[in-house]
Amino acid sequence: MKKLTKKKMWVFAVGQLGWSILAGIIVNWLVYFYQPDPEVISLGHKLYISQGKEIFGILTVVGAIVAFGRIFDGFTDPLIASASDRSKNKNGRRIPFMKWSAFPFALMTVLIFFMPSQSIGGINNVWLVVAVLLFYLFMTFYTTPYTALIPELGKNQNDKINISTFISVTFIVGQALAFSSSFIWGIFISGGMERMSAIRLTFGILAFIAFICMMIPVIFIREKDYVNEVSSDSTAFESLLKTLKNKDFRIFLASDISYWIAVTIFQTGLSFFIVGLLKLNESMVGVLFIFMTLVSFLFYFPVNILAKKFGKKNMVIIAFVMFGFAFFITSLAGLTAIPNVLYGYLIAILAAIPMAILGILPQAIVADIAQSDSKDNNENREGMFFAARTFLFKLGQSLSILIFTSLATIGRSTGLGYRLALFVAIGFSVLGALFLLRYNEKRVLKSIDDLN
Repeated sequence: MKKLTKKKMWVFAVGQLGWSILAGIIVNWLVYFYQPDPEVISLGHKLYISQGKEIFGILTVVGAIVAFGRIFDGFTDPLIASASDRSKNKNGRRIPFMKWSAFPFALMTVLIFFMPSQSIGGINNVWLVVAVLLFYLFMTFYTTPYTALIPELGKNQNDKINISTFISVTFIVGQALAFSSSFIWGIFISGGMERMSAIRLTFGILAFIAFICMMIPVIFIREKDYVNEVSSDSTAFESLLKTLKNKDFRIFLASDISYWIAVTIFQTGLSFFIVGLLKLNESMVGVLFIFMTLVSFLFYFPVNILAKKFGKKNMVIIAFVMFGFAFFITSLAGLTAIPNVLYGYLIAILAAIPMAILGILPQAIVADIAQSDSKDNNENREGMFFAARTFLFKLGQSLSILIFTSLATIGRSTGLGYRLALFVAIGFSVLGALFLLRYNEKRVLKSIDDLN
């Protein structure tokens, strides 16, 4: 087997750049597009979906649709992971899935924002359900095999941390490009284009870039050269049960789902916090996120070094605490004497450091656990470990979407609901740190060392 060079690691990481753009568009802008803040409606933003708490008097239509999409997505993860783990394709177990899902994944990202009717509700609600489900289905077909390659390509601890660092870099760049959408469509609008058309054109351009990026590892990495494949013979259900028997993995999952609930509330709400609480122009959403990205990059190399010295577990616990503090400061947005623009930059700086840590290390922890389990049980189920993780964090994201969209309707003119959502995020940050304290990192790493 060939050893993956750093050049090839970057080739692999470009695939993450692609799919993070598409995921970023949906996570950051779908609720903003279909359940806009009053400040945005005043700019001429059109309404297509029923507003308010229309479902059981507690859920918004958009929140329920997106949450349902994430739950559906979560249940498809183990099935696709098992199909990938069991695959005997001559071109590898992972790359073929990525190859055939990249284009429909990019296409559905754009089609989500095209409505069949200009009237609110009705057929638009139905179309959004279908489009969201198809988006998440194709996303899973690409991302589950992609993440399963991390422990397979990373032969040792340094390789896994390096791969996790590289894909974290491309992930955050993709997120920054997705967040810059408001800046891009603002240029089109200033040139005379109608607002909704400008938004859709922006998403179309970004989706095309994402498709090209997702095809880079498909074209330039020959999976069979780097991966010594031992296909799993377990069914999807059997493989999932075996995976969840791993105690360290269960502890990690409890921490991870807490993290994803907290960070998704923050990410989904960031546009609202900037426009609704700080009363800044929506173009500042992209500016502040790009600034946060650049600041985060400054900490990538130190995180890489410190994780190897102090351990991934300790670094992630510190990140949870820092994120909780960042959420608290965000909850005070618009209530202090600090100028709103400066306050926006303060939020970006405080969130940048934990973003760097939590962007790099959790995937490396999963890779460690998967490799240790492979040694203990003599069966390679890397795909199922990452699928189980994504299954549960998607359930967490579903819950966070429901929490944010429902709370956001409270006191919309004052932003009270946005602040309440941030306090919920603080609570889950604390939970994430407490859960991870029980993770036995020393045992896992010793098992891997014995394997090598």
